[in-house]
Amino acid sequence: MTVVRGLREALVLFLIAVVLIAVVVGLWVAVDGGDFPHRLGVACMVVGALIGMTGDLTLSRLETMPARTVFGLPPEREGAGGGRVLTGVGIFLFVGVPLIVAGVLLV
Repeated sequence: MTVVRGLREALVLFLIAVVLIAVVVGLWVAVDGGDFPHRLGVACMVVGALIGMTGDLTLSRLETMPARTVFGLPPEREGAGGGRVLTGVGIFLFVGVPLIVAGVLLV
């Protein structure tokens, strides 16, 4: 059951990302002109890379590590994702990589 929930979550995240990218690229083309599919592909690759790097809480935990160490507190819990099923690796593999592949195919 967890696999199905994780894949459903990945699909929802992917669709939200594609819709938002398409809206922003549509505005970009309307304002500046140009080729929509090419710009959509480049934007998908950029957003896919950003989601792959920042898909979990690792970057936000980096700034609190020294303070937690000074006070003798343990590192933040890995499962503090707010009810999410996918980990950072799952978000990278099932959301970031498909966005990058779609971008490469569009360019």
